[in-house]
Amino acid sequence: MPMSSLVCRSPSVISTSLLTLPLLRLAAPARLVQPCAQRQPQPQQARQASGPVAVRRFSASLTLSRKVAPTEAAHINEVRKTIADEFALIKDAYQSPKHPVVLAHGLLGFAELKLAGSYLPSIHYWRGIQEALTAQGAEVITASVPPSGSIEKRAAKLAQDIEAQAQGKSVNVVAHSMGGLDARYMISQLRPKGVDVKSLVTIGTPHHGSAFADYLIDELGPDYLPQVYKAWERVTGWEPSAFSQLTQKYMAEHFNPATSDDPNVQYFSYGAMVNGKPPLLSMFRISHKLIEEREGPNDGLVSVESSQWGTYKGTLTGVNHLDLINWTNRIRSNLQKLMGHPPSFNAVAFYLGIGDMLAKEGL
Repeated sequence: MPMSSLVCRSPSVISTSLLTLPLLRLAAPARLVQPCAQRQPQPQQARQASGPVAVRRFSASLTLSRKVAPTEAAHINEVRKTIADEFALIKDAYQSPKHPVVLAHGLLGFAELKLAGSYLPSIHYWRGIQEALTAQGAEVITASVPPSGSIEKRAAKLAQDIEAQAQGKSVNVVAHSMGGLDARYMISQLRPKGVDVKSLVTIGTPHHGSAFADYLIDELGPDYLPQVYKAWERVTGWEPSAFSQLTQKYMAEHFNPATSDDPNVQYFSYGAMVNGKPPLLSMFRISHKLIEEREGPNDGLVSVESSQWGTYKGTLTGVNHLDLINWTNRIRSNLQKLMGHPPSFNAVAFYLGIGDMLAKEGL
């Protein structure tokens, strides 16, 4: 599939901020129309947003993950392990992994979406990525789990999809965003007999939650939250269990303590960060600022700090949360090229590089 044939952006893949904020305004307009800087956090919220508390929470949860140092100094070193242009261009040759690659999508994701039957082309979450991996000789499995369902339900569906398509073969799971949490839960808690995972590569996964999720939940509070959840189900037809599970509090107090790594599985992770501020019309402009103030560098939805789990491979720079799955703004990219600044990240090259890395690891 030629990259030029892919459209700039589809309304079908929508970030947490884009879909949730309109609902929040419907449920609690008086509280949300104020600019962020004008709102004064409650004492408890202010303590949660402070640097020392955030660092302690991050450090405590890291004791469950292998190969990631728990100290603040080590965290700083990991952030500095940046990847600037390693995946700018597609190379001439890549090795293919020995085991099939399972692509696990994130929050509000899908494998393939048909908006008008056969009248319009299908929309793929992994834009051009599955085709590129297949062309290099990899066997690729795409899973499709409940878009905003709980981690438990998403993980169960992920296991079903793998078992049905892998046919007993061992697999490497490559997961974007919340898909990494689904995979970790499946490996650690469900342990399906028909699924043998050799490795898990997470990309922009909120292993330690997202400050933006905490912010949204705190802003709504117990009075408005049930109303928003009902509105979400009414509008989308999807259960909203995922949102509260993406908070830092839930990850630190519930998910991570109960979801330890499997010693028979190799864990790898990548983070990403936007350089400077997102463009004025970017859907990540508000969320990026908020997360940066509370957690540091981030891709618009997930911080570099939160994305680290297992062997941290590095931080992709100048990349946002949707760039990671090839949902790059083509207009912006073309303007950059005209100005003599071609994009330094090509998502297809990135995933081919992951396949190559897995092959060299004997996976």
